[in-house]
Amino acid sequence: MRQIHGTLEVRTRGRGLHGFTREVAAWLTRHEADRGLLTVFIQHTSASLLVQENADPDVGADLDRFFSALVKDGDPSFAHDAEGPDDMPAHVRAALTQTSLSIPVVDGAMALGTWQGLYVFEHRLAAHTRRLALHYLGD
Repeated sequence: MRQIHGTLEVRTRGRGLHGFTREVAAWLTRHEADRGLLTVFIQHTSASLLVQENADPDVGADLDRFFSALVKDGDPSFAHDAEGPDDMPAHVRAALTQTSLSIPVVDGAMALGTWQGLYVFEHRLAAHTRRLALHYLGD
């Protein structure tokens, strides 16, 4: 059994879903991963990770509308606003979602369902570069 570590940067355009499935698939191919478990971890507190629908862009827009209604920018009950009115709401949204994903790898490919893809869920309004730590354990 072997372990492979790496990083991936995902540039976001602001709030919403930003896919990175192809980049991870290429990383697995480059390292000749066959069968094992891939862990992806986002090294930020105002963005998160999702496995989500990859065919209909309305899903991402609907998720954004849902979270915007659930956790409003500029909510006066939040004291932390060092980087603007979307600062603390971004942290709350990240706390409600995931910071890591575990994905089985079978025959060199992620065992994702037909309509599933990997996404950074950016919770800030401005564009950011998000750093992901990758760890593969397997054959």
